[in-house]
Amino acid sequence: MSSTITADPTTLDNLHHIAISVKDVGQAVEWYTSTFKCEVAYHDSTWALLKFGNLSLALVIPEQHPPHIAFTNDRAADFGPLKPHRDGTRSCYIQDPSGNAVELMDPTSL
Repeated sequence: MSSTITADPTTLDNLHHIAISVKDVGQAVEWYTSTFKCEVAYHDSTWALLKFGNLSLALVIPEQHPPHIAFTNDRAADFGPLKPHRDGTRSCYIQDPSGNAVELMDPTSL
């Protein structure tokens, strides 16, 4: 039997982005922006961040970033040193129990 926990939505962490692996960032940006209604928040040769109405999508090359899911979390620094990124955000990476990469972002850096 499972139980459902109801939480106050103002206290929940936010899912910031999902990062998927692509072969060519520029080609992927072109495809996503011509296929969907989204905005390019950042783009270089190794990664891009596309903003959608409810979530962002990061396009990464495997040599630079692992595919991952990113959350904003007030306690991100409790999980490890926060690394500054070229877009001004600060975060650390951890793994869930199944080995999936999870990025914890400091919400004050967004």
